[in-house]
Amino acid sequence: MIRSKAKWVILAAGGTGGHMFPAQALARELLARGLRVALITDRRGGGFGPDLPQVETHCINAGAMAGGGLSKKLLGAVNLGIGFLQARALLKNLNGDVVVGFGGYPSVPTVYAAALRGRRVILHEQNAILGRANRLLAPRAWAIATSFDRVDGIGPADLDKVHVTGNPVRPGIAALASRPAAVADNEGPLRLLVTGGSQGAAVFNNVVPAAISLLRPELRQRIEICQQVRGPEIDAVAAAYRTCGVKCELHAFVENMAERLSAAHLVISRSGASTVAELTAAGRPAIMVPYPWAADDHQTANAQRLVEAGGGWLLPQNMLTPESLAERLDSLLSNPALLARAGRCARAKAYDRAASALADLVAAASGENGAETAARGEAAA
Repeated sequence: MIRSKAKWVILAAGGTGGHMFPAQALARELLARGLRVALITDRRGGGFGPDLPQVETHCINAGAMAGGGLSKKLLGAVNLGIGFLQARALLKNLNGDVVVGFGGYPSVPTVYAAALRGRRVILHEQNAILGRANRLLAPRAWAIATSFDRVDGIGPADLDKVHVTGNPVRPGIAALASRPAAVADNEGPLRLLVTGGSQGAAVFNNVVPAAISLLRPELRQRIEICQQVRGPEIDAVAAAYRTCGVKCELHAFVENMAERLSAAHLVISRSGASTVAELTAAGRPAIMVPYPWAADDHQTANAQRLVEAGGGWLLPQNMLTPESLAERLDSLLSNPALLARAGRCARAKAYDRAASALADLVAAASGENGAETAARGEAAA
């Protein structure tokens, strides 16, 4: 296939939404600047769907080598090897000199093949601990874009490659920066948003209703809950809230997350990278319960960064009981000024230009500057 001489940027991402969301945000920004974008992903990543049909998408093999038995590790190694050969063949045809990897094993074959071909590689790390794939690839990177101002696991030789860009969030949530945040008072409703992120959090289904039932009646009657409940437990959770006399809305997936975040006085959530970025963008205080089996316990590190900034509270899952959560809820919901202050602290940690900052880094890697690419985008429009 013969390619035009138009500038291409190649994105390498796959697996969970935590890797795909920032890749999609960067793709949208690069397209607006008049660049052409290709995505190399695995079957789980699948692509950006109908939102960005301009992005040329290619699927390769990929597999994790961590966890599982010897046979699973060997299969992962074989798939990575096949993916490397597939990525190398694709890179011969794609006329791009910058490759951006978003972590996770699906990015490894493409980023490694790109580095061997002399392409400039940018790694984006969403979490407060450098992921295993990015750790492997960091020595070959031209730049490492981080979502937090402090990221553990980066070797001394790679520290000068670090650029703090932040983690892009969905456009609807990014727009909350210009809207006033909900502020609780001493008499009106108290709105809680309970979400487990893209993977859900079954532990919230039992613990949160039980904790609400332990609250003082005068506090409990003011609570309104929107909760993500996946699977067949939705009826049981609804019944538990009815018994408490609490108004609730339960959804398998919260479609209008921007609206829900904007209205919430307090969030109970996991602390994946996308969740933390959205909390800061919206300026919402949160009780964060890290997923205890996350690789390198990175969700705890993410939550700790927000706690250190005064924007939330950490409650490990092994300490999450109806009693401990009820005690925390009583102290927070009874103190609207504390919630408002934590929301402001969370908002202060937001990176509103994350996608633009990443695109500027791509421009620098390709020998241009942000103004040049932005000007080309305006001309294309």
